Amino acid sequence: MATAMRDNDDTLGDLNYLVAMSERAFFFEDGAPTGLPQTNMRYEARRVPIQNGRPIASAVSLDRQGFAFCNHPTVVRDFRDEETLHHVYYPESEEFIARITGATRVVTFDHTLRRRMPDAYDRHETFRLPAMRVHVDFTPASARQRVRDVLPLEADQLLSGRIEFINLWRPIRAPVLDAPVAVCDARSVNESDFVSADLIYRARKGEIFYATFNPSHRWYYFPRMQTDEVLLLKNFDSETDRRARCALHSAFLDPAAPDDAAPRESIELRTIAFHGGQ
Repeated sequence: MATAMRDNDDTLGDLNYLVAMSERAFFFEDGAPTGLPQTNMRYEARRVPIQNGRPIASAVSLDRQGFAFCNHPTVVRDFRDEETLHHVYYPESEEFIARITGATRVVTFDHTLRRRMPDAYDRHETFRLPAMRVHVDFTPASARQRVRDVLPLEADQLLSGRIEFINLWRPIRAPVLDAPVAVCDARSVNESDFVSADLIYRARKGEIFYATFNPSHRWYYFPRMQTDEVLLLKNFDSETDRRARCALHSAFLDPAAPDDAAPRESIELRTIAFHGGQ
């Protein structure tokens, strides 16, 4: 590995794409039943150019590219304190997302802490590994079902209006040199690139989008992110006009990161932004 980042910070990264398949894709999240594989999916690493997004940060938006890069300080210092997250970080993040999107209501339904560590420790302590496969967190079907799961008594009314699923991603150790997040310009993605996959839990079944490789994909990242900087990632938008409906994303290992780079640590919130329908 190199010992310093490049001057312009454009880079190359190996992104793990799904290998095209004819059968329905699945993954057993809580362990496979006897006699079945945990998954039938295979992935291939593709080395792609990943551009420094900082020079164009003011021009990218959730509705054009499907992601946004923002300065958003937080008063929270201990991200392992569940009470602080729920009573301080959730509300301040919801207010911020409402301001950015114009939503009339934002609901946070979960969060994930991530750290780079050996693969054997995907759920070590409070941390999970960075997600190293090209994906979108929800499909249209699973997004609407999640609204029903989270707000069952209000779901019919809420689903009558526009809804967006937006993740807020923040480093909790900075600067991020190890395993940054790459995001794909939604305008460079074809609908045929998406492959829906079942995520099978003991008590329920979810659905996620993975993607097959397309050389037209345009990838960006934001080097050396600080703890007062955040990425907003759109995972679903019920609006079907020409705006971005979601953004492919994945962590990747930058070959120019220093050998002694600290393992990436981050938190992501998953939220639903409601526009009317209330």
